Amino acid sequence: MFIQIKVILAMFFAISFFAFGWLSHSAYEPGTRIKKLSILDKIKRDKVLNVVLLNAPSTYYIGTEGKQGFEYDLLKSYAHHLGVDLNITAAHTTQEAIELSKNPAIHITSAALAKTPQRKKTFNFGPSYFEVQEQVICHRGMLRSKKFPRDVEDLKGLKITVGADTSYSETLDALIGDGFDINATYTSEYSTEELLAKVASHEIDCTIADSNIYSVNLRYFTEIALAFSISGREQLAYLLPKNSAELEADMYSWLNSFNQTGEMTQLKDHYYSYVLFFDYYNTKMFYKRIKSRLPRYEKYFKEAGEKYKIPWRLLASISYQESHWNPKAKSFTGVRGLMMLTRRTAKILGVKNRLDPKQSITGGTRHIKQMIKFVPKEVEGDNRLKFALAAYNIGMGHIKDARILAKKIGLNQNVWSDLKIVLPLLSQKKYYKTLKFGYARGAEPVKYVEAIYNYKNILENQTDELALSVKKKK
Repeated sequence: MFIQIKVILAMFFAISFFAFGWLSHSAYEPGTRIKKLSILDKIKRDKVLNVVLLNAPSTYYIGTEGKQGFEYDLLKSYAHHLGVDLNITAAHTTQEAIELSKNPAIHITSAALAKTPQRKKTFNFGPSYFEVQEQVICHRGMLRSKKFPRDVEDLKGLKITVGADTSYSETLDALIGDGFDINATYTSEYSTEELLAKVASHEIDCTIADSNIYSVNLRYFTEIALAFSISGREQLAYLLPKNSAELEADMYSWLNSFNQTGEMTQLKDHYYSYVLFFDYYNTKMFYKRIKSRLPRYEKYFKEAGEKYKIPWRLLASISYQESHWNPKAKSFTGVRGLMMLTRRTAKILGVKNRLDPKQSITGGTRHIKQMIKFVPKEVEGDNRLKFALAAYNIGMGHIKDARILAKKIGLNQNVWSDLKIVLPLLSQKKYYKTLKFGYARGAEPVKYVEAIYNYKNILENQTDELALSVKKKK
C-alpha cells in the first residue's frame, strides 16, 4: 500500500511539472524571445554603415565636387538601399585597410582587394563587384632601351617595388618560389598610386597594379607604360566581418539588382569610359598648355561658370577640346574662337567678336546652358550635361533621334551609357533613314564627350594638387 502511494505521488508530481512547463511554454509568445541581433540588424538599428575605404583615385577621394570614387559611389548606393548614413574611415595603403578591417565596429572594407586563394584562407569575402588583371607597369623611357620587360624572365635585374600584403606581393612570392630571379621590394609606406608616381619619375623601374588602377592613373602619370599582364582575371570583393551571413546575403541581393537595373553600367561608364581615349602626345601637350595657355583665360571661365552655374573646369575642358585654348582657332567650316562658335550662333548669342576670349567663353557658356534646358526632363543628373555636350557637338535634333532609336531597340533613352551605344548607329542607313534628322557622324559626339570628361578629370586633379601644395606652404 505504501509503495502504491509513493508511485501515485511520483506520477502526480511528474504530471504537474509537465503541465506547468507546457503552460509556461504556451503562454510565452515567440515574438518576445530574446534574439541576438545580426550585424545587418545593428546597422539598420543604428542607422549607420561603417566602412573602410582606400583613399585613392580608383576607390575614394575628395575632389572639387566633394566625395567621389567608384567604390565610394557603390557603397553610397548600398547605404541608400539600407536607409542609413555612410561613415567612412580612410586608409592610405592596402595593408592599413586590412588592419582597420579588424576593428569590430567596421562593417565593410572596400579597398580594391582581389579575392586571391591566399586571402580567402584568412578573410571573409563578400560579393565581387569588379574584374581586373594584375599588370607590370614600367617607366616609358625604358621602351627606348632593351631593358623594357616583355615577360617575367625580363624582370631580372630591374628595380621593382610593390605594396606589402597585397595581391601583387603574393604574385611575386609565387614567381620567386618557382625559381624566377626577381629583385622585389615590398613596402608598407607607399600606396599603389604613389608607386606609380615613383615609376613615372623613374625612382624605380617597375611596379605592379591592377588594370583599373593603371587605366585611371595613366592620365596623371604620362611616363608610365604597360609592360605585360602578370595574372589571370581576378575579382575585387568586399571584406566582411565573421558571422555576417545576413549582411552578405543582403549585399548579394542588392548588387544583383544594381547590375540588372543598369546602374552598375552607368557607374563604370562614369569612371572608366574615357580612359580608353588616352593619347600620349595629346595628354602631354594638355599638361603643358595648362601651364602656358590656361592662366590667360582662367578668370573668364570662372566668371562664366559662376554666372551660368556650370563648373568652370568643364568649360575650360570644352574649350580645349574645341580650340586647344587658341583664341584665333578656325576650322574649315568657319567656326572660330576659343569656343568655336559659328557665325549664326554667335549672332544669336550677341557675340560681336568671336576672336575675343571673354565674349567667346561667355557666349559658348550661354549656348551650353541653353542646350541643358533643351534636354528632356526625364534625363537626370550628370546625364543631362553629357546629353547637352553631345548636342553642342552634333545638334539637339540628332540627340532626339538617338533617344527614339534607343527606345526602339530596348535601351534606356535617358542615360548616357546607353545613348552612346546608339549614337554611332546614326551613320548607318538602315537606322537613319527612319529618323527625322537623318544621317549623322554619331561616333563623333561620343568621342567628344569622353574627351572633355578626360580633360576635366585631369584638370581637377591638377588644380586640387596645386591648391593642396599652396595650403601646405601656408
